[in-house]
Amino acid sequence: MVRPSKRVAKSARPVRDAEKTQQQILDAAEQEFSRHGLNGARMSAIADIAQVTTATLHYYFENKENLYKAVLQRPIDEVQTTLGQLNFEGVSPEEALKQIIRIAIANEAQNPHRQMLWFQEASQNQGIYFKECNVLSLHEHLLKILQQGMEKGCFRPLKPFLALTHILSVCLFYFTVHENWKHLMPEVNRLSPEMIEEHTEEAIAFILAGIKQLD
Repeated sequence: MVRPSKRVAKSARPVRDAEKTQQQILDAAEQEFSRHGLNGARMSAIADIAQVTTATLHYYFENKENLYKAVLQRPIDEVQTTLGQLNFEGVSPEEALKQIIRIAIANEAQNPHRQMLWFQEASQNQGIYFKECNVLSLHEHLLKILQQGMEKGCFRPLKPFLALTHILSVCLFYFTVHENWKHLMPEVNRLSPEMIEEHTEEAIAFILAGIKQLD
């Protein structure tokens, strides 16, 4: 019986999954950038959270700025993929809007710190990197639904981009203020599935009451 040589045994070690490693890095970087923004984030801290070396960070993303850009772009791409899988043809504007609201809130509930990521970008960089993200393509879905709703008489006359801003505020501000408001009623877990569902239903009712055409 021939025993495998040490050389063979060494080469048989599993190779690190590049895609999995990049996702670990992005997850860790999102945490660090959400807390400290681009200026205050440290690559060494990101490496520690991701359980990789700083050399690995530089191998995949070259530098902190590129990693930051990738972190900002990822949420946009994820939601765009989700929306791209939906078919709003034959669906009423009201029902399509409900789906958009549910997607927006569910995505934030899974990543409640992302609102702080956008806050840090606005505060530290005045949106310099935000403008490089393809955000408008993401908003086109909602703007189209609002326009169709007005054309069909379902929604009252609106200024679509302002309406979009107000709708997103109703959906997402809940997560922006969570870290402060959790101290007001510490016995309530506002990120629990039950509270998120309650927020979702109330957001839908509130938004529709504000934009529907009165009979």
